[in-house]
Amino acid sequence: MCDFYLYCSSNGICEMSFYHYSCKYSTLGYSLNLSLRPDVPGSEEIYFQPIEEVYKFSDRPRLIQIGSSRECEAVCYSDCSCTAYAFNITCLLWYGDLNNTVILLDSGSNGYRMYIRLAKQKNWGSSFNKKEKPYSKMELFLIIAVLLSLIFISLALLRRRQTKLYMDRPANSNSGLTIFSNAQIKKATGNFSEKLGEGGFGCVFKGTLPGSPMVAVKKLKDLGQGEKQFRAEVQSIGMIQHINLVRLFGFCAEGSKRLLVYEYMESGSLSSHLFSKSSVKLIWELRYSIALGTARGLAYLHEECKDCIIHCDIKPDNVLLDADLCPKVADFGMAKLLCRDFSRALTTMRGTIGYLAPEWISGLPITHKSDVYSYGMMLLEIISGRRNAEKIKEGKFTYFPIFAAVKVNEGDVMCLLDSRLEGDADVEQLSRACKIACWCIQDAEDHRPMMGQVVRMLEGVMDVEVPPIPRSLLNFVGMEDCTPSTDLY
Repeated sequence: MCDFYLYCSSNGICEMSFYHYSCKYSTLGYSLNLSLRPDVPGSEEIYFQPIEEVYKFSDRPRLIQIGSSRECEAVCYSDCSCTAYAFNITCLLWYGDLNNTVILLDSGSNGYRMYIRLAKQKNWGSSFNKKEKPYSKMELFLIIAVLLSLIFISLALLRRRQTKLYMDRPANSNSGLTIFSNAQIKKATGNFSEKLGEGGFGCVFKGTLPGSPMVAVKKLKDLGQGEKQFRAEVQSIGMIQHINLVRLFGFCAEGSKRLLVYEYMESGSLSSHLFSKSSVKLIWELRYSIALGTARGLAYLHEECKDCIIHCDIKPDNVLLDADLCPKVADFGMAKLLCRDFSRALTTMRGTIGYLAPEWISGLPITHKSDVYSYGMMLLEIISGRRNAEKIKEGKFTYFPIFAAVKVNEGDVMCLLDSRLEGDADVEQLSRACKIACWCIQDAEDHRPMMGQVVRMLEGVMDVEVPPIPRSLLNFVGMEDCTPSTDLY
C-alpha cells in the first residue's frame, strides 16, 4: 500500500512492517508550515526533527555535493523554503510538501535517517505587543553595507563552488541518481587505473568522489543503444534500493560512453572467499547468513518491485560483500540494459554456463524461476566451498550437483560440507540448505520454489521436504557411466 502515490497524503508518513501498513499523522504538517512563514514572529526559531528507519525517502529530492551532515543541515537551515534534509553520501534537500515517505517498523531494517524542519512552540502574542526602537540612519547604513557585503561574498563562494562541483544535476527527481561527465569519472578513477575485475558486460574500476567514500565504476562495453533508452532503463534501476542489493549512485551517458557508478564493496566478491586458498575461510554461520541475505535480495527483485526483475546471472562472482560481510547482489538490471545482447554475453562468459537453467539451453522462455535454478547451483557451492564445474571422484560420480542430490535423498549431508570446516556446522541448517538447493535445481520450473519461499525455508518458518533427483543434470554432464542407473530415482 505504501507504493501507491500519496497513499498517506501530503506530509504523511507511511509506516510499513512485513504484514502491516499504517499512516502516521501528527501536528508535524502545521509546525512545518509555521516554520516557513516569515510573517509570523518567532518563526525563525526552528529545529530539525530526526525520522529514523526511513525505508524510502520522500519524492523529488535535490542533491548537493557536501562533505558532512552538519554542512547539509546548515544549507537547509539557511533556506527558509527547505522543509527537510538527509545525508547519505550526498546531501539531499526537499522543498515543499513531503510526499510518499516510508519507514520500517522493525528495528533491524538498517534504514536511513531524515531530518524534518519544524518550528518551536512559543507564545506568539507577546511578540506583537513589543514596540521596536527605530533604527538610526547610521545603523541602517551599516546594516545595508553588511548585507551587501555578505551577498557579494556568498555569490563569490557559490561561483567558486560551482566551478569545483564534481556532481552535475540529478538525472531524475524521482530516481535520485546523479549524472556524471566522462571527464569527472576519469578523474575519480585516476583515468581508470585500478581495475577491480572484468566480466562479459565490461570492466569495473575503483574510484573516489570528493567528500564521498570510494565507489566502483562499471565501464560497459559498446551497447549499440540510444542515450534516451539507456537513461530511462538506468533511472528505473536506480529507484530499486534494498539492504541486499548493491546501490547505484549515478551514471554517464556521454556519446558512446556508458558507465555506471556503484557503492564500493570492501570485501569483494563471494567467489574470492569461497574458492581462493589465500582468503580466510568462511565459517558456517557466515555462509548461511550470506545465503539468506542473497535470497532476500532476489526475492525483493522478483516479488516486491513494481515489475518483476529477472537477474539472469546469479553466481558467486555477482554476490558482493561489504566490510561486515553483508551480501549484496550486483549486476541486477543488466538484462534490461543489454536487451538482446544479454543472452549472447551470458553464453560467452567464462564460468556462467554452469549456473544457467535448462531453459536457457532448450530455448524455452526465461522467467524468474531461472534465477532460482542459478541460486540453487550457487548454494551448493556455498555449502561445498568448491565450484560445481570441478570434476570430483566420489565413486561413480564426477559432477558434484548429482552427487549432492543423491546424498540428500540418502540423508547423508555431512559429506557435502566444505572439508575446511572440519564438520563444524549446524546439522539442521546444513540439511535444510542442501534440500533447498536441490529443490531449486529441479528440471521443471513449477517444481522450483519462489525466492520468497526460499527465504522462509532458510529462516526455518517453512518446512522442507526431501526433493527428487533432477534428471536433466545426468543428461548434461552426469557420471562416468553415461547410462544412468535406475537405482538413483
